[in-house]
Amino acid sequence: MRRINALFKNDAGLMALYDHADSLTAMQKMWAEICPDSLKPLTRAGALKQGTLTVYTDHGAVAAKIKLLLPSLMAKLQKRGIEVTAIRVQVQVKSEPPAKPKIHRKISAKGASELASLAGELEGSALGEVLARLARRT
Repeated sequence: MRRINALFKNDAGLMALYDHADSLTAMQKMWAEICPDSLKPLTRAGALKQGTLTVYTDHGAVAAKIKLLLPSLMAKLQKRGIEVTAIRVQVQVKSEPPAKPKIHRKISAKGASELASLAGELEGSALGEVLARLARRT
């Protein structure tokens, strides 16, 4: 670990990058403390430049909600000693929605037998065939 810290301290460019990452991490922690719980997973704090904090959101609806809460959020940040004069909200739409896990549903044995008997009554129709396939899957 000492070698990495020495590498950052010896290179001015890497030290500036390290300081910027450190300030972003501190601002994200502060944002997590003041942000409403329902909005935390949908927002991220960005850089604080010249008194303007940039907040990134995933949806336009979340951005609208944050804009409604701007006065109280700014007051909370100022109470914590952060000199914020404005909060800028930017929407960053995710390029790919997360894949939803496939839910495997099961039919009880009684339900399968009822489906099979109904499929027998509707034999020869498209609905009867679908019900028969569904009853066989269980």
